[in-house]
Amino acid sequence: MTGSTRIWNGMSIPAPGSYELDAGHKRIGFVAKHMMVSPVRGEFRQATARITVAEDPLESTIQATIQAASIDTANVDRDTHLRSADFLDVEQFPTLEYRSTGITALDKTDPIFFWAKLKNHRLGRRSVVEEPAPPTRPVTARFVLSGELTVKGITRPVDCQVEFGGARRDPYGQDIFGFSATAELNREDYGLVWNVALDSGGVLVGRTVRIEIAGEAIRQG
Repeated sequence: MTGSTRIWNGMSIPAPGSYELDAGHKRIGFVAKHMMVSPVRGEFRQATARITVAEDPLESTIQATIQAASIDTANVDRDTHLRSADFLDVEQFPTLEYRSTGITALDKTDPIFFWAKLKNHRLGRRSVVEEPAPPTRPVTARFVLSGELTVKGITRPVDCQVEFGGARRDPYGQDIFGFSATAELNREDYGLVWNVALDSGGVLVGRTVRIEIAGEAIRQG
């Protein structure tokens, strides 16, 4: 282990400090339903984020800015519509902003111990000597990141399910860590209400949007 990492709850995590999202290793993606039947995927090509890793990891914070006009769904006409006042209105609201408000670790029992315990305690099986239950260990690579997302000047709370990918020093001497995150939100909560009713029932564009984020952060200084 180097000074770039430390051990916390049995995991190697980044040392305290300021980290920035690596532009070359990120994806700020989303998925929404089209015609009630098929997923349409897209992403925001331009985004920045600063992550402050605290001495107590659960007191760490993140602030992110997404350039609304960088939306890309691989369809020029659709992207133009998404940038318009019907949706993101990028001329009046050029950015989307996210600010964290808290982090909670999710502990769970390692599945290998659960199956070992089940094997030794099958239904109807009796042992002369009762064996002690096998030990368990917490798995804390998953977290809930609470925060506030601002879209078109409207701010709402959004919780992200975060999976920590690990921390290390890369071949270029940079201290990095990786992560992925997902969340779901109702776009209408942010004034993105444009839609078309379908004759067969339902709407053209789904109201629920799933956020899918993956990236690496690099230590600054």
